[in-house]
Order: sequence, then structure tokens, then C-alpha cells
Amino acid sequence: MVEWDLVMFITLSVVEIVASILVVTSKKLVHSAFWLAITLITMGGIYILLRSEFVAVVQILVYAGAVPVLFVFGIVLTRRRIMEEPDEGE
Repeated sequence: MVEWDLVMFITLSVVEIVASILVVTSKKLVHSAFWLAITLITMGGIYILLRSEFVAVVQILVYAGAVPVLFVFGIVLTRRRIMEEPDEGE
């Protein structure tokens, strides 16, 4: 007999580890924000397996919903090169 909780835990853990490695190794910041969202969502899935639904909902809504969006807005609103002087035409 297969214990589905164990299978789901191992699956979520593997996805979590791979996504967290991709957060650090991605060369594009938007891709890193995407992998961070996947990491935080899988953490919410692990909380559901631990029968902690409230913490899972907070994890998914607050952390997986807001933190990557904040990172993407920060990326979009900053200049490409920090040390670059603004153009004379701006």
C-alpha cells in the first residue's frame, strides 16, 4: 500500500530543492523571482501536508503572492546599471 502523504512530501521536497537552487543560479532576475514564487508555493503545500491550513494560506497569499511581485516591481523601476549616469536627454 502506498502512503500518498509520503509520496506528496517527497515530490514537493524535490520541487522545493530544485526551485531554490534555480533561484540562486538564474542569471535573469525575473526568472529568479518566478522560481522564488514556486519555492514559496511548494512550502505552502508542505504546510498543507502537515495539516496546518492557516499557515499554508498565509504562506501562499502573503509570501508567494506579494514578495515576488515586490521584487519584480523593484527590478522594473530601477535602472539597469546602478553606476550609470542618466542620459542628457532625460
